[in-house]
Amino acid sequence: MQIAEHIASLSEEGRLLAAAAERAGSGASVPTCPGWQIRHLLRHTGMVHRWAAAFITEGHTTHRPDGGEPALDGAELLDWFREGHRHLVGSLEEAPADLDCWTFMPAPSPLAFWSRRQLNETTVHRVDAESALGGPLSPVSADRAVDGIDELLTGFHARPKSKVRSQKPRTLRVRAVDTEATWTVRISQDPLQAVRSEAGTQPGDGFDCELSGTAEGLYLTLWNRLPLTAVTLRGDRSVARIWTDNSAVTW
Repeated sequence: MQIAEHIASLSEEGRLLAAAAERAGSGASVPTCPGWQIRHLLRHTGMVHRWAAAFITEGHTTHRPDGGEPALDGAELLDWFREGHRHLVGSLEEAPADLDCWTFMPAPSPLAFWSRRQLNETTVHRVDAESALGGPLSPVSADRAVDGIDELLTGFHARPKSKVRSQKPRTLRVRAVDTEATWTVRISQDPLQAVRSEAGTQPGDGFDCELSGTAEGLYLTLWNRLPLTAVTLRGDRSVARIWTDNSAVTW
């Protein structure tokens, strides 16, 4: 996906998140984040938006800590969230193509990194907000879902801090049936290695477990926002459990 598409989608996802949060109310439980209420979700996501925007607007080239979460609630908290989201979107829209600032995963450029990272951050938390309502979720397009799976498998969990490990080497295949994308994920004592292949190319030489489904279903399942029953599992279920039990993302 192009940077402009990421930013436009980020803008829409933030609006959807705020709308769902407003409907649910700040005290509503968030089923996809046990122990959280909507107020916690808004404080966390709003903090992340401001943290990211500071790198973009201030050009920090080394890590900076976030500014913490506010003790706001209700309508005041919603206004604060919306203000921070608009600031993030505007910062990305106005940033130069040659933006130089700190990032924490490989990307074609810092601007490409932050637009993609904040889109996926906001999309996942929009799902959290909508889960508090108990109704249908707003859709994620197949192209966006594939891009989000790429970031998760080849970005987040390729880092040394990933806890998706196995003493015995195992192979997990992830196959999006509505696209041409398949990922072969090798899990060992080292950070996982994920390779994406397309239809007509060799996706790998066998697997212990395969998860297949729509790109959207896989995206939300791999982010632990849908249960494993939302996709089709073939092979050794314990390999899938390595993922679900250990893949929660930490910075």
